[in-house]
Amino acid sequence: MIPFRNLFVGENKKPTFILISAPFLLITYKYFGSPDSPVTNFALGYITFDHEQIVPFLYSFLASFLLLGVVPSLIVKWAFHEPLFKYGVRLGDIRFGSKAFLILAPVIIILAYASSRMDSFIAEYPLYKGVRGSLGIFVPYAFSYALYYLGYEFFFRGYMQFGLRDSLGDWNAILVQTLASSLLHIGKPACEIYGSVVAGILWGVIAFRTQSLLFILLLHWLLGISVDVFITHL
Repeated sequence: MIPFRNLFVGENKKPTFILISAPFLLITYKYFGSPDSPVTNFALGYITFDHEQIVPFLYSFLASFLLLGVVPSLIVKWAFHEPLFKYGVRLGDIRFGSKAFLILAPVIIILAYASSRMDSFIAEYPLYKGVRGSLGIFVPYAFSYALYYLGYEFFFRGYMQFGLRDSLGDWNAILVQTLASSLLHIGKPACEIYGSVVAGILWGVIAFRTQSLLFILLLHWLLGISVDVFITHL
C-alpha cells in the first residue's frame, strides 16, 4: 500500500487530487447548486417578476458551469499547471467529430421523441414547467441550459476522464467517469439512468477519439433540448 503522504507527490498527485476533489464538487453541486437548494429558496424571497420560478433553474445551470466547469479548470491551471486543451477544450478532430454528430444526432432526436411520450419523462421535463407554450421563455431557457452541459461535460469527460487517462488508462478513465456521471442521474426516469451508462461510454470514446469535448457537448445539449421541445411544443 502506498503511504498516505506519497499520494500527493509525483505521478500520484494528479489522480489523487482528481478523485478526492470530484466527490466534494459533486456533493456541493447537489446540495447547494440544485434548483431546490437553500440558496435559491432564500433568493426567491427578494425576486419579483413574471417568471420568477425560473430563477432556481437558471441558478442551477450557472452553478453547474461554475462548480463543475470553472473550479476544475482552475485546478487544472493552478494545481496541475497544465493547459486546458489537454482536457478536451479545443476543436480537435473536426472531420471525425462532425461525422459522429451527423450520425448520432438523428438517433438522439428519435430517442428524445420516444422518451417524450413516456409519462415519467413528461413528469420530469422540462425542468421549469413555465416554458410550456411560451416560446419567448423557452428560447432563453434552452440557451441558458447550455451552461449546465458545459459544466457537466468538462467535469466528467474533461477533468475526470482526460485527467485520469495517464494513471488508469483510456478505458478505465472512461468507466470511472461513467460511474460518476450515471450516479448523478439517480432520481431520474429509469430509462434515463440506464441510458446514461451507455452515453457515458459512447461519449467518452468520442471525446478521446476527437480529443475534444465540443461534439459530445452539442450531442448532450441536443438530447436535453429535444426532449423539452417534444414535450412542450409537439
